[in-house]
Amino acid sequence: MKEIPERILVAGSTGYLGTHIVRELLSNQAEFKALARNQRKLSDMGLADTQIHLAEVTDPVSLAGCCDGIDVVISCVGITRQKDGVGYMGVDFQGNLNLLKEAQRAGVRKFIYISALNAPQFPDVRLLRAKECFAQQLLSSDIPQPCVIRPNGFFSDIEEMYRMARSGRVYLFGRGESRLNPIHGSDLARFCLEAIDKPDRESDIGGPDVLSLTDIARLAFAAQNKPERITFLPDWIRKVCLSVAAVLPEKYAGPVEFFLTTIAKDMVAPTYGHHRLDSHFQQLAQTENRPS
Repeated sequence: MKEIPERILVAGSTGYLGTHIVRELLSNQAEFKALARNQRKLSDMGLADTQIHLAEVTDPVSLAGCCDGIDVVISCVGITRQKDGVGYMGVDFQGNLNLLKEAQRAGVRKFIYISALNAPQFPDVRLLRAKECFAQQLLSSDIPQPCVIRPNGFFSDIEEMYRMARSGRVYLFGRGESRLNPIHGSDLARFCLEAIDKPDRESDIGGPDVLSLTDIARLAFAAQNKPERITFLPDWIRKVCLSVAAVLPEKYAGPVEFFLTTIAKDMVAPTYGHHRLDSHFQQLAQTENRPS
């Protein structure tokens, strides 16, 4: 990757994607700051105190000055599992909106927001609705170069299939034919940094391999040298579970609602990167089998 002359702020820097972006910036010796709540995690990654801005995106006061001198904001801010009593609209929407307002005040040139693939197609999914509400707010803002990146599922999300295979059986709905191309965090991090110099306002992105859910289950079993045991559940069970999840508080049912909705249809994005899921599963197996 070529030199990155812009001064960058990475928000959500201790999450899965944020961590990969920070590592990529460190390896390129770029000028950047990381915004997060936990200083220890960033210090352990090798960041100096001057590269860290401690803040809570839901508290606008704590964000004051975080964008001063910054050219590009990359926001990975968002939650999948709620722990602090704050919901999707409070973090994915309002937290990012607080950051956007600070970026506008400071004269930031470009604001890159990481949403989710096909988020506009699922307005009834609370997580995706919150993400898309902010995406539209950003795209209509007076930031000179707004950019919304909508990636497919992360490898870290797909590891749940690996864990099911490790337990001896994988459960899929219907015939397991829905296709997707999940992406590794380091590939997505490079794509986000490449987007700094691109004019695209919106981009969908996925990994290099398009796989069905059944394909993924088989890769998980193969990586662990386990016999394939896949149980296909009737799709009406998924629909019933989704109906129940829709009326439960999002704190408990939000991730389930997101999962049960998105697995029912193909989620295929333009391919990118070189990290492959079969190799990732094999690395997980090697790590687990390594003598301690």
